[in-house]
Amino acid sequence: MNNVPPLDLSQQYALIGEEVSPAILKVLASGRYIGGPAVASFEQSFANYIGVSQCVSCNSGTDSLYLTLRALQIGPGDEVITSPFTFVATAEMISAVGATPVFVDIDPGTFNLDLAQLASAITHKTRAIMPVHLFGQPVNMTQLMAIASSHNLVVIEDCAQSTGAEWDGQKVGSIGHVGCFSFFPTKNLGACGDGGAVTTNDPAIAAAVRMLKEHGQSTRYLSEARGINSRLDAMQATILEIKLRHLDAWNDRRRAVADRYHELLSPIPSIALPQTLPSGKSVWNQYTIRLKSQDKITSPAPNFRDSVRNKLQEKGIGSMVYYPFPLHLQPVYKSLGYQPGSFPVAEQAGCEVLSLPMFPELDGDQQDRVVYGLKDCLTEMQKFGE
Repeated sequence: MNNVPPLDLSQQYALIGEEVSPAILKVLASGRYIGGPAVASFEQSFANYIGVSQCVSCNSGTDSLYLTLRALQIGPGDEVITSPFTFVATAEMISAVGATPVFVDIDPGTFNLDLAQLASAITHKTRAIMPVHLFGQPVNMTQLMAIASSHNLVVIEDCAQSTGAEWDGQKVGSIGHVGCFSFFPTKNLGACGDGGAVTTNDPAIAAAVRMLKEHGQSTRYLSEARGINSRLDAMQATILEIKLRHLDAWNDRRRAVADRYHELLSPIPSIALPQTLPSGKSVWNQYTIRLKSQDKITSPAPNFRDSVRNKLQEKGIGSMVYYPFPLHLQPVYKSLGYQPGSFPVAEQAGCEVLSLPMFPELDGDQQDRVVYGLKDCLTEMQKFGE
């Protein structure tokens, strides 16, 4: 019996290979590998898809955050509010421009910022809020934008895991002042290498990002600022444009997989399912549950979660842990002064989360193996008191 991986990109390529392969050969024959018409075409297509007037491609989602912060002239002495429960790049780029990340705890159901705690984190030094649409789940952008507007703050959406997700009918990346995207291969719109993009309706921000990503040059060989080299290559742009045409169908399929997980897993008391908000339309980049020990249903149990994961692996079922260590407790951010207990919801999530296999091509038989394998693991552990 074949294993069930957390993600299987080979199945996706098998479906679109006949489109991708000749398009790549065309790029190779053109001799235009950096920039050029393929990149310009993708930028326009992606802007249209997100629903904005401006899209600037770059080398990675990490670079998209860095370039945006630089374009907004956020730096030393400034604070940017974000989540402690995300990939480190979010806070890392705030630090990279000399600003200070300020964390706010998360909602236990959606894993996104707890907006009820947001206003209390705002100070006279706060310049921006950087919400993360984690696992493809959109943040309540109506509430967040109202808070930001009342304090005259910029909103930078971290959309790295949420391309195509919507809040109240609008695509994420079009609601805040700027959207930052990653096209890392594991994302629901992924390249075959690195890639990223910045989206906005502000031409001045787009122009600044474009200048900064080209060594600070608007005119070739004349640098206006200290920039970086952050370009999307033509082959990745070509692949992304092809994949973009399939994205809505793939996202619909992810929703169907998530709905079936909901149905099959909801009766199990030791599993807390991810929650969605009524106005949100998730793209389920990950399907992340929380595993709670039956003995201490409200207590963090990393050993319990890790034991379940190991038993799944023995059955040939892959899973991932996003993320075991909240950012405020990582050594790199020790200087910020946070302590264990500073953000209890994020800390407990780090002990309990487990991301199950999730990709559009996941079929019913594979999903049944995941669900029944998980049930078997939990039954075994309860039987032997693990």
